[in-house]
Amino acid sequence: MAFTLPELPYAKDALAPHISAQTLEFHYGKHHAGYVTKLNAAIEGTDLAGKSLEDIIKATAGNPEKSGVFNNAAQVWNHSFYWQCMKPGGGGQPSGALAEKINAQFGSFDKLVAELKAAGGGQFGSGWAWLVQDGDSLKVVKTLNAENPMTDGLKPLLTIDVWEHAYYLDYQNKRPDYLDTFLSSLVNWDFVASQLS
Repeated sequence: MAFTLPELPYAKDALAPHISAQTLEFHYGKHHAGYVTKLNAAIEGTDLAGKSLEDIIKATAGNPEKSGVFNNAAQVWNHSFYWQCMKPGGGGQPSGALAEKINAQFGSFDKLVAELKAAGGGQFGSGWAWLVQDGDSLKVVKTLNAENPMTDGLKPLLTIDVWEHAYYLDYQNKRPDYLDTFLSSLVNWDFVASQLS
């Protein structure tokens, strides 16, 4: 069964002025859609057809002969997850079990924010900044290109896309401004909390 482009959880203009409808037209409508199309073409008629996205990612990770399949599958997963990590009127701070875990792990919410900004700002070239669960603990990691922490046995809770197509139309080369805005005004902490094991 072919993969389909998942519906956005909000209208394309719902994240404005922080992320414009024009950015979502390109990012979701062209980039994400393109990964779905390329993935379907790459797995058609292979033993990967019919497998879940997660299974395809795990089966092809680290295999140079399957890098095209991995890159497209991981980018489909990463983007589908990224859209859920934002909401109109987002930002603020988490509460409940997630807030307690963040305070216990990082010392404070502000220290988590600083680590996420450092990971996203320090990722050279294209990639992703993540808050992940590693057993009972939380940590911040960054990945290059399409890579996903699940291939290292980590559970993604939050991701920030730092590929230029995620922010360039709105922020040009000011990635730190995009990261500030994502964390202050866009992040969907309810979704992040729902991912906690």
